[in-house]
Amino acid sequence: MHISKLTVVNYRNFARARLVFQKGVNTIIGENGSGKSNLFRAIRLLLDDTMVRSAYRLEESDFHRGLDSWQGHWIIISVEFSDIGPDEAIQALFLHGTGVVPAATAALEEPIGRATYNLIFRPKKDVRLKLAAVDDFDRPSLDLLRSQITLADYETVFTGRSDTDFADPVVYQRIVGDFNQALTGPVDDSAIGARIPQVLSLTKEVSLTFIQALRDVVSEFHNNRTNPLLALLKARSGEIPPATMEPIVNRVKELNASIEVLDDVQTVRSEIRSTMKDAAGETYSPAAMSIRSDLPDEAERLFQSLRLFIGEAEGQYEGPIHELSLGGANLIYLTLKLLEFKYQSTREPVANFLLIEEPEAHIHTHIQKTLFDRISYADTQIIYSTHSTHISEISKVRSVNILGKTGEACEAYQPATGLTPTEVTHVQRYLDAVRSNLLFARSVILVEGDAEEILIPVMVKKVLGLSLDELGISLINVRSTGFKNVALLFHDERIRKRCSIITDLDSLFIDPAPAIGDAEPITRFKRKCQNSHDKGQTRKADLDAFVEGNDWLAAHYATHTFEVDFVLAGNVDLACAVVSQVYIDPDTISIAEADLRSGDRSRYGQRMLTMASNEGKGWFAILMADVLDATTAVPPYIREAILFARSEFSREIYFNMYSYRLDRAVHVAAAGLASEENARAVLQQFRDGAIDLSVLQRQMEAAMPGDRIHDFFSDLL
Repeated sequence: MHISKLTVVNYRNFARARLVFQKGVNTIIGENGSGKSNLFRAIRLLLDDTMVRSAYRLEESDFHRGLDSWQGHWIIISVEFSDIGPDEAIQALFLHGTGVVPAATAALEEPIGRATYNLIFRPKKDVRLKLAAVDDFDRPSLDLLRSQITLADYETVFTGRSDTDFADPVVYQRIVGDFNQALTGPVDDSAIGARIPQVLSLTKEVSLTFIQALRDVVSEFHNNRTNPLLALLKARSGEIPPATMEPIVNRVKELNASIEVLDDVQTVRSEIRSTMKDAAGETYSPAAMSIRSDLPDEAERLFQSLRLFIGEAEGQYEGPIHELSLGGANLIYLTLKLLEFKYQSTREPVANFLLIEEPEAHIHTHIQKTLFDRISYADTQIIYSTHSTHISEISKVRSVNILGKTGEACEAYQPATGLTPTEVTHVQRYLDAVRSNLLFARSVILVEGDAEEILIPVMVKKVLGLSLDELGISLINVRSTGFKNVALLFHDERIRKRCSIITDLDSLFIDPAPAIGDAEPITRFKRKCQNSHDKGQTRKADLDAFVEGNDWLAAHYATHTFEVDFVLAGNVDLACAVVSQVYIDPDTISIAEADLRSGDRSRYGQRMLTMASNEGKGWFAILMADVLDATTAVPPYIREAILFARSEFSREIYFNMYSYRLDRAVHVAAAGLASEENARAVLQQFRDGAIDLSVLQRQMEAAMPGDRIHDFFSDLL
């Protein structure tokens, strides 16, 4: 038996999310703050025996903060189990509690193969009756009633035998209501399933171990409640016969008595007592005083006194946990929790679940991969959460759930949904071979050349003052993999994040027709240009058809190639600045600069490609990166790709970009910028929300006429 689906509705940072799991090892991938810990807590509220009481005490803060008002709304956490075993005891548990009975008329004679278990936090029945009594579309009455609802008006129920898709907004509105339209749901709806009696609690029948992400391992070992070593020892101490412990306890008692009667101990006791009498008098002094050894003489307390000592480096020395490196201490903690899980699983529960939160904390990358590869137990479902690219790159695509932020809410994506086995294999091989943050990105730009990979980040930083990472964009070089093999991940059924594709059209910038007297190199160059042009047209038709109808994808084309379009965009001076890094001969340098300044596309285009070919495109890009500055004109197709990938920026990001350009304009203006004071005031007004983006752009264009940032955001005006 394993968890095949987790659905959360209105829980913390999830408005509605559906995660799909496979047998064996699964991975939940997401950046910080994307809700990984909240999902683990949701699973534990349903299946962790130590958390069940917490399930009955949900707070206002547990409601999704994107709700206009939490009053009246429901929190729903639902798990679906698949591959339920045929054992009679297991079948009885699910048949009478959580099982989804097959639709056939002879269903009761068939074994239960799938089951649901739901936690529902909803208004109590008397409140639901009041909500249902409100007339449709009577918004004032509904708002008034909702404003009077408190947490005391809520109840927690566990249900099963439900096949309802709670993440479907239509289903939720049918059950709960549409408060925006002042429509309320029924008092009771069979769609939520049958209420499960507490005597059938599933937590008693499964084994779930949660290994949390640690930031302070030493404190965990010092806390008797969280010390994993103590938990293991307690598990074993119950198996030790009292007769075995009795002589040990007696020896401890003898040791305590021997320490107490030592002359020095008794002398100190006597002196403390006489000093206190001298200071406070007989009346206010204690009637009795002794110094006793506090070595525990009870079996359980004796176990609490045991500590783990580790030898981490070469040699025989073993030190306490606090002397270990952070990685070493975390590895020890993880090991002990795994052993705790093994102990629990020996009681033969109906299913074993192991939740491991961010195992990469303070652990070397090679150990991360080894742990992920080696931690596997028969009949156990393991779910990792991680923001480590080292773990994500060895995770199986079919067993990955990706979390992404969309405003105040977080969503869950399954990258393999709808893909053929061949497509999944190709994507898996790509992720295995290319260590990238593709799965963690908020938005993506795909390129296939070294020049774009090297220069686009530098251009953005020089022109906007912020890196692509700060803008929430990851640039991925697919190299020879092919765009479609990677871009197919970005789809409404899979990863719902924007992805821009940047490629070259390789359109002709020379007349390819043979001419009398052409030398062989000229003839070869013309033939190469014609072939590239033809392939570019085919590539464009193919990519345009591929992205059509997919709102998450867009293709953007350099008219020719990056090097040619860089000069075409207005970067002649910057191109000339790199000539002396490519050529040594003064005459050649002069000719090259003349070509670049000619304004003749055939001349400067051929010169840029010749320099790139001589140096190698990657190295030539590195040389160009050295000369880029704030005056760089970003080619239109690159600008369009960036603005598609991140169609909206926060006010703070716009403020930072325009502030950067204003600082530069003030620095460049030798006599100072006359409009600086007013421009900074406008910026602050925008930051405070007093004016919108269009007003800011008009005001900044007047303050800094001709500045490159206006070209960059010209489409937004």
